[in-house]
Amino acid sequence: AKGGAARLAGVEAPPMPDTETTFPQLRERIAKTIAFLQTIKRDQVDGQEDREIVLTFPGRSMTFTGESFLTTFSQPNFLFHVTTAYAILRSLGVPLGKMDFLAGAQQAPAA
Repeated sequence: AKGGAARLAGVEAPPMPDTETTFPQLRERIAKTIAFLQTIKRDQVDGQEDREIVLTFPGRSMTFTGESFLTTFSQPNFLFHVTTAYAILRSLGVPLGKMDFLAGAQQAPAA
């Protein structure tokens, strides 16, 4: 979420090394990420559909338009990580169901 939003807005994402080893540290990282995302303003991403975004990896680079970056890389990458975390937690016995995965969907009150 952090990297995708930063690239779409054309700003630097704050560095966050992957050093967390406890749930409180992970919660703190999530809070920092949300705080950063709240600094991204709509006008920073509106109209960026055709802007070139280049990702550089060791031995490879990938070039996108803003739109293709969002729809073919950033959103799928985010969903991959959410799905993987969900599956790991379920495999470890955490009582999660489909409705927990669906953005915290809540059951409608009985009529």
